[in-house]
Amino acid sequence: MKSMSFVDPNQFVITRRRKKYKFALFNNSPLCFEYDEWTPRSIDVLEVGAGTGLFSVELAARHPEQRFLAVDVKADRLQKGARTAEQRGLTNIWFVRARADQLGELCEAGSLSQLWVTFPDPFPRRRSSGRRLTHPHFLTQYAKLLDGRGELLLKHDNHNFFCWSLEQLVVAGWQLRELTFDLHESERLDEESDARIMTTYEQRWVGEGKVIGFVRAVDHRINESQSEPSSPQALVGCC
Repeated sequence: MKSMSFVDPNQFVITRRRKKYKFALFNNSPLCFEYDEWTPRSIDVLEVGAGTGLFSVELAARHPEQRFLAVDVKADRLQKGARTAEQRGLTNIWFVRARADQLGELCEAGSLSQLWVTFPDPFPRRRSSGRRLTHPHFLTQYAKLLDGRGELLLKHDNHNFFCWSLEQLVVAGWQLRELTFDLHESERLDEESDARIMTTYEQRWVGEGKVIGFVRAVDHRINESQSEPSSPQALVGCC
């Protein structure tokens, strides 16, 4: 049970205090936790950089047998997904305000079946590359959290960042099992694929005519005989 003191959102109805109002909603939700409030529990699917968390909410509604965790550094965004999950009566999803480098404290090693990275900040300046959520040090962390057949799934609208991420995956030894540079026009993905669920930002980007890249990758620990991987060298060459 979450331990918290109730904060009255009605204290923050003035427009300039809207952000405080949203923080109050986050604080009051039984589905929302600060990093130091969270008690590690069994999680199947994690979304890092979740924003509003509405993408994870749709996943949780589609897969009630699985448990989901949406993680972001902004509580005022996460509260939107939490409120929606409560309204829909979902009990298999939680929201935690934490940094990407704290994921190892939120989930047990080798416990995740999927880890979604959805539209993270591309940090275009080279000196900021270490902050990109597909930097090698984050990929190493993701590999530790995924189970033996676990998948890393990335969606992004920035072509340069997406190609850079593919290169990091290949160099780190990940196998690219599924790849498209135009997710919503791809005929290779099933129409009911979870990848086709749009995040809040994705709806905006697609509305502006941007194309979305998507890749599904598995760590090099996976035995190659389990399935036939695509050739990562050829795929990255398409960039």
